[in-house]
Amino acid sequence: MLNGCSVATFTWKLTLPSQKPKRTDDSDPVEVVLSDEDTAHVLRDGEIIGGERNRWGSNYTFIVHVLAGPAQYIRAVYKPRDGEAPLYDFAHGSLYKREYAAYLLSRSLGWPRVPATVLREGPYGVGSIQRFVESAPRMTYFELVPDRAQELLRFAVFDVMTNNADRKAGHCLLGDDGQVWSIDHGLTFHSDFKLRTVMVEYWGQRIPRAVLDDIFAVADRLGNDESLARQLAEVLTEEETGALRKRIEVLLERQTIPKFDPYHNVPWPLV
Repeated sequence: MLNGCSVATFTWKLTLPSQKPKRTDDSDPVEVVLSDEDTAHVLRDGEIIGGERNRWGSNYTFIVHVLAGPAQYIRAVYKPRDGEAPLYDFAHGSLYKREYAAYLLSRSLGWPRVPATVLREGPYGVGSIQRFVESAPRMTYFELVPDRAQELLRFAVFDVMTNNADRKAGHCLLGDDGQVWSIDHGLTFHSDFKLRTVMVEYWGQRIPRAVLDDIFAVADRLGNDESLARQLAEVLTEEETGALRKRIEVLLERQTIPKFDPYHNVPWPLV
């Protein structure tokens, strides 16, 4: 039960993604591809007109249709706060905010590609809604790294910055657009060190100059209380933003991805 409403009710009330969603005037919207800016606007303000639960994972997650204009919609991933399973180490009801914080940081850095993400009210209350990325189902980090090693290095650096406690191989997607996307950032930004990642190939590697320059720029924004700092402060605690600054400081000082413990810093399952 979420917000006093059963999951079955949500699926019954709203048209399943395998069918064509209907508007109130019975027209048939078609799926469209929008710019990141327009996508964020639709995710924030568009009417949710269809959806069903994605049954993988311990938290309630829904693939929904969001009305994007007359007879148009986009697909999105809706993760309601009230559908989060309690964890002993992350504050209950905070994972959806961490999804948004990861998107904000990626936008400021310019990498990695995190799908447009917003916070809003949905059928089960407030949560994160992120653009759905159509991707190759059998392509994960393990298949991508031989040919996309330099691109994925930025993912590895990002995970250290965000203290990603759940970088599984399946959280790297090869989109139908040919781009590699980073998803599932709910277990990030903890103030205690929590990093768990399958990207062991990058442990101990030097961080390229261009990547360091981007990190320096973000550190400057965080230190000067620009919009990024204010936005992160709205979804993370003061202790968590302070820990983020410290991790960035260490990366810039050492200019190397640290070597971690394979017995403690690799997630399970791997995919």
